[in-house]
Amino acid sequence: MKSALLRALALLATGLLVGAFGYGAANLIPTFHRVPLQMRLEFHTELMRNNSISMQLTMAVAALSCLALAVVSAHRDRLLAAAATVFVISSFLITRLGNVPINHRINDWARNGVSADYATLLTRWDIFHFLRTGTALVAFMLIITLVVAAPRKR
Repeated sequence: MKSALLRALALLATGLLVGAFGYGAANLIPTFHRVPLQMRLEFHTELMRNNSISMQLTMAVAALSCLALAVVSAHRDRLLAAAATVFVISSFLITRLGNVPINHRINDWARNGVSADYATLLTRWDIFHFLRTGTALVAFMLIITLVVAAPRKR
């Protein structure tokens, strides 16, 4: 029973994580590229303020549920859950070490004007976002594989 609940939680959390990142990749980034720069900076700043807690919580629940699933599982399921944990943690590290420092710069630019290297940093933010979306997608696919291939108990 505990394993089934952990599978469901890991599936939900990794799905929410990749869904949020995927929405950003498919909709927000292209929109950011089409609006005036100041509008992008202001919207990005507000978005990050709102996302901060929810995304950190989603990443934490995804990582912890995948890790807990790895601990209680055996054989192939343990490997799949452990690999999913690594990919979720990779998403967190990309976010923390890549996107977040640029978010701080964007916050400053929204108030004080952009620096000379703004275009390079915005492109780098996009790259980090696509990377974290990819790692979250792999984690989700691993958990889907684990859940779909789980033996059915009657």
